[in-house]
Amino acid sequence: MKKNLVSLFVLLIVIISTNFLQGNNLFISENETPVIIQEEKQQDSFYSEKELGSFFKDGNTFFRLFTPNAEKVVLCLFEKPGFKPDNEYEMERDENGVWEVKLEGSMDGMLYAYKVFHENTENPPLCVDPYSKAVATYNDYMNPRLSIIYNEEYDWEGDSWLPRKWTDHIIYEMHVRDMTAHKSSGSSKPGTYQGLIQKGKTGGIDYIKKLGVNTVELLPSQEFGCIEIPWKDSMAGRFNTWNPYERNHWGYMTGAFFAPEAYYSEDWKELKWKTWMGTTGKQVNDFKDMVKAFHKEGIAVMMDVVYNHLSEYETGNLKEIDLEYYFRLNDDGTCMAASGCGNDLRTEAPMMRKMIVESILYWMKEYHIDGFRFDLGALIDWITIEEIIREARKINPNVVFVCEPWGGGKYDPEGFSVRDWGVWNDQVRNGIKGQNPRDGQGWIFGKWQGNNNPGRIKSYVQGTLLRDSLGLFTKKEHSVNYLAAHDDNTLGDFIRLALGKVNPEKKIKNVDRFVKLSSGELKLHKLASLFLLTSQGMTMIHSGQEFARTKVIPHNIKAEDEHKGHIDHNSYNKDNETNYINYKHAKANKELFDYYAGLIELRKTYKAFREAEYDDIKFITLKDFPFALAYELKYGDDRFFALFNAEQKADVTFELPDGKWQVLVNEKTAGIKSLKKVSGKYKLKSVSGAVLKFLK
Repeated sequence: MKKNLVSLFVLLIVIISTNFLQGNNLFISENETPVIIQEEKQQDSFYSEKELGSFFKDGNTFFRLFTPNAEKVVLCLFEKPGFKPDNEYEMERDENGVWEVKLEGSMDGMLYAYKVFHENTENPPLCVDPYSKAVATYNDYMNPRLSIIYNEEYDWEGDSWLPRKWTDHIIYEMHVRDMTAHKSSGSSKPGTYQGLIQKGKTGGIDYIKKLGVNTVELLPSQEFGCIEIPWKDSMAGRFNTWNPYERNHWGYMTGAFFAPEAYYSEDWKELKWKTWMGTTGKQVNDFKDMVKAFHKEGIAVMMDVVYNHLSEYETGNLKEIDLEYYFRLNDDGTCMAASGCGNDLRTEAPMMRKMIVESILYWMKEYHIDGFRFDLGALIDWITIEEIIREARKINPNVVFVCEPWGGGKYDPEGFSVRDWGVWNDQVRNGIKGQNPRDGQGWIFGKWQGNNNPGRIKSYVQGTLLRDSLGLFTKKEHSVNYLAAHDDNTLGDFIRLALGKVNPEKKIKNVDRFVKLSSGELKLHKLASLFLLTSQGMTMIHSGQEFARTKVIPHNIKAEDEHKGHIDHNSYNKDNETNYINYKHAKANKELFDYYAGLIELRKTYKAFREAEYDDIKFITLKDFPFALAYELKYGDDRFFALFNAEQKADVTFELPDGKWQVLVNEKTAGIKSLKKVSGKYKLKSVSGAVLKFLK
């Protein structure tokens, strides 16, 4: 009772504190100094319910753009992609800062842009419509773009969102291009939306289905800045000393919030410079085909989205449309950069908030997206966070919202949890695997990372709830349990580095041999995966984790990269084999792949590992073995006994509850088939685990 009262008190404090933050819209800036976002600035008095962007109505084509501080706006139309418009039309401004022009007839397929004139502006750049449904991009520095008037109908064939409880999701975090760009995928359309869903291929959708995950989470696939600035040269006020590839591959530089990335519809082996892409709008239907194909296989589709900042490498976007309105500014008029990306969006501004919410609803209604993961969620104000989930649930009550609960020095997983958002659980990541492979190794290595201890390991099994010491969440379904993600080292490389397999002075030239797991590596992977897939909450797997993916930069690549031949922990800029999924490596480590597939089948088959109540999990520990634990798990008529031994050199023996048990998982195999029957005691080898099911 006392423990429950303490938990209630903690929850009350969280709610009070988060409501205080909501009222004041508190966020932490780059220097980690609390800053109050003021919503009473003059430009915030503007708000409009009008539909924005380009659209066809009553035999006419309308164009609307919100920019309250502009002095003049001109619509530019293009018959074909280029930089010189064929026709120009001045737009009229209403009292709420919306500029509009109406043209007779339907203009589907034409390209357009805006010239936005501000005080002392004589020759403004062509600006893309922030509400563009499709975008054409010229592949050059600063990513110049044109909007496409796009109104094509699409046959969904009765498709809709997949109804699924949050805890039922087994999320596979993946990059659209990486899944089929490598020749080992067998795709005839490598790196594309269409290539991803080709049947009968080694890679792509058949591989994902074989693994058994039921949700894919796409790294950013809204139109983004693929190209950064010249290597060892200046542009946009910066000198490039960090990116010899001049590329952005992951996509965390969004350029258009309503348009799918066009690169993934081009049948190119690699990005073509000084070339227009996406000019036909084909990317719209390609994206819808992809979603529909995944849904037919029972696989939900989530999107990783970036609404905290705009692409830093853009000319002719929101900065030129209305810098003062759309961005958080320093006293000297420059953009704030708490995101680390140079231009933080002012999400608290009513029309910026409207754009974010309408973008989410558009992807749900137009593309049947099942859920979203928000990049640097802590940089988005609470009112917007609350409105997003409230409005989205009116359309699909099962829609999933997940975020990184940090950004700009702020860290508030509890704040998101009380607002019913899911959150990346970095406590699980750090506690189980470790924070870094050198001196921050975790439980699977027989070490306590930071302030971890046996009690916290138990808390992770139960959903890392606020009722536990240092818990984070009001509900277990808010905990997104994961061990690795696109950021930082893969789990495979983390373990290789932690075990000293990598010589930092020596280049890795034979990656096929390097990726092959030793028996010691394999044991660590299996133990980690067993813990991950039997813990309460949502589960996320980083693509390739199931075969110990490595990210070695090719030693012979044509780039001025001093790290060639070494492991990459931040591969955001590499559209090459560093990031591509190599299916030969999945075959080389097939035993691990099969183990993951078996655990996924176990989790999907038995609700106990997804829906058990806190008090239905009873732990057993061994006094002399702090890194070993077991628990009995009850759900309905099912009883399980899960055992873990992270002791590095000691076998341990657990007393089993009375009765006979069938072994479903041991140190070699995982699944739902009985491997053998046991009773009395069960011996676990060092760095291994097991799952037993009670025989009635």
